[in-house]
Amino acid sequence: MDKLWILGTAALLGLGACTDNADLNRAAIGGVGLGAAAALTNNNVGTAVAIGAAGGALCDDVVPELCPR
Repeated sequence: MDKLWILGTAALLGLGACTDNADLNRAAIGGVGLGAAAALTNNNVGTAVAIGAAGGALCDDVVPELCPR
């Protein structure tokens, strides 16, 4: 069940990356990246996806020179 949840979340975030919204693109990249890393290291995938997505979405607000709009 865990692998199915990971694939579903990755697919949802991947679809979010197809929009013109830069925040959604960065959230998708952050969520999928950290989610995959957590799955590979047997950590909590849900928490990693949430942290990665939040970090990606807020990146341009916190450090605008690293994450342009």
